[in-house]
Amino acid sequence: MSDNANVIDQSKPSIARVYDYLLGGKDNYEVDRAIGDHFKNDLPGSVAIAFTNRQALTRAVREMAEAGLTQFLDFGSGLPTADNVHQVAQRVNPAARVVYIDNDPIVLAHGRALLATDDQTTVVHADVRDSAELRTNPEVTRLIDFDKPVAVIFSAILHHLNDDEDPAAVVRYWTSQVPAGSMVFISHFRSGDNEETRAAEAKLQGTFGRGRWRTDGEIAALFGDDLAIADPGVAAAARWHPDTRTPVVGAADRELSVWEELMAAAIATKP
Repeated sequence: MSDNANVIDQSKPSIARVYDYLLGGKDNYEVDRAIGDHFKNDLPGSVAIAFTNRQALTRAVREMAEAGLTQFLDFGSGLPTADNVHQVAQRVNPAARVVYIDNDPIVLAHGRALLATDDQTTVVHADVRDSAELRTNPEVTRLIDFDKPVAVIFSAILHHLNDDEDPAAVVRYWTSQVPAGSMVFISHFRSGDNEETRAAEAKLQGTFGRGRWRTDGEIAALFGDDLAIADPGVAAAARWHPDTRTPVVGAADRELSVWEELMAAAIATKP
C-alpha cells in the first residue's frame, strides 16, 4: 500500500465521516459536519435513516452468525461504532472472522487501532469496485476460506455506485466466489417518489458526485439469479427481521416516517 493511501484529506467530505457524524461519532471534520448538519437541520427526521440502517445491519449479522456462518466480508464498512460486525458475530461465535473493506483512509487508521489485538479481524483499504484485486488480497485470503460459506455484507454502499459502475456485477462477482450456504445482505436507499427522496438524493449527488436511489425491484435485482431472497424480500430496514435484542427507534408498531421508508434491507442465501 502506498503512503498516499493513508493520507486523510480534511478539505473534502467523506461518506464514512458524514455517516459517523450522523450516528453521534467524533471521527469527523468540519467539512463532514456541514453536510451532516444539512440533513439534521434542513431535512428534519432524515438522521433516522442512519440509525435504522445500523440496527438492521446488527440484526443481519446476528442472523447470519446464528445460521452458522463464521466468515464475514463487510464492504464499505465505515468507521467503528457501537456493535461493530466483529463484535456482534463474535458474541455468537468467538471464532468468527471478519474482513472490513473501505476506501477511506481514516477507516483504515481507526480500524487498525481498534483491532490491534484481534487477529481474527482486519481492515483492508480498497474500493468495492476492485473485486478481483480484493479477492487475492493477502489479508482477505488470510482470514476467509472461500471453500466454506461466507457472509457478504453490502450495508449502505451499493447506492453510492452509479448505474454505469454496475453494482449488480459487484454482487455477482462475490456470489460466484462463495459456495452454497453463503449469505448476502444488502441495505440500500430506496426511491420514495417524493420530495424528501429527491432532496436527499440531490444533496448526496451534489456533494459526492455519485449515487442513485433505487426501487424495490431494482434493489432485488442486485442479488441476481443465483441467490434466494428470504422473506419478506426487500423491506423497510426499520421493519426488516425485527429482533427484540436490538433496540429500535420508536415503537415497533408505529407508522414509519417517510425517512425510515427510504432505507431498505434484504438478505439472501446461495442454494
